[in-house]
Amino acid sequence: MRNILIVKLSALGDVVQTLPVLSALKRAYPGLEIDWVVEEQNAEILMGHPLIRRLLIFPRRRILRLLKSASGFRKGMSLFRRFMAELRAETYEVILDLQGLLKSALVVALAKSARKVGFANHREGSTLPLTEKLPPYDPDLHAVRRYLSAAAYLGGIAEPVEFPLAPYPSANILAEKLGFPPPPWLVFIPATRWPTKLWTEAGWRELARRASSLGYPLLWVGGPGDREYLDRLAVKGLNLAGRLSLKELAGVLSGAVAVVSVDTGPMHLAAALGRPVVALFGPTAPWRTGPFGGGHRVLRKDLSCSPCFRKRCPEPRCLIELEPEEVLLALKEILEHSKA
Repeated sequence: MRNILIVKLSALGDVVQTLPVLSALKRAYPGLEIDWVVEEQNAEILMGHPLIRRLLIFPRRRILRLLKSASGFRKGMSLFRRFMAELRAETYEVILDLQGLLKSALVVALAKSARKVGFANHREGSTLPLTEKLPPYDPDLHAVRRYLSAAAYLGGIAEPVEFPLAPYPSANILAEKLGFPPPPWLVFIPATRWPTKLWTEAGWRELARRASSLGYPLLWVGGPGDREYLDRLAVKGLNLAGRLSLKELAGVLSGAVAVVSVDTGPMHLAAALGRPVVALFGPTAPWRTGPFGGGHRVLRKDLSCSPCFRKRCPEPRCLIELEPEEVLLALKEILEHSKA
């Protein structure tokens, strides 16, 4: 195989979980030229990646926003045409759609290749532009294994599973730049877009109070929109919400002695960096999207209604019933293991 286009647009966690595909393909085809289409908001984590020849950034959200207004319509169309020109500048031996949604189907349909590959049970009509449909994947298979099975179909060598990351700033450099204590740190990741994935505010505050005695500086991370939420939780430690780029986030996570996180993209980044994670799961399935690899602890309540995969719930017992003592115990066990 000479060249390939990977289509994985979003979200951050999905992009991170796709990284092992790069290693799997490069092991089998050392001279392979790999291009990747990614959405603008997730592009930074792939910038400068040594295994990616060309990163095609799809400004989908900006285009849609501009097209909705009369004053921005022409600019939106111009932006889309520029992206299309970049996309169609190359003819690929294979296009691999690992997104499987309408938005990726548009990219796959318009890109140039005689072989367009994806899973038969992808959604939103995204199988229509495919020329080769992989057997339906098992929805209970971990996402990393699912993506690697697609790489294996193309001749990729999946083992050992590696998460090659683009260069990011070191933890020590970031500590000096941003003015917080040097690593190692405890890092808490409490924010996510699904309300049902959130742990209780009281739980986070109590965990912070008790974790402050463990001997490590505590850092809280999140996006710009999480600042106020984290302010309510960070009774101890430093709130970095909105202060870090994606690469700086990677640098901070690389300096963590342990991470406590809900099911969200930065959790997968922490796991990809080899940091031990205490993962708090409620409506989603850790066997599908939990932190990949060894050394992690997943906490969840084995309720008859969980996992439900619902974004809203009138009585989210699955996380309400998770006690700070349980999380603290798992965190202490991870810290003890790291010292052994």
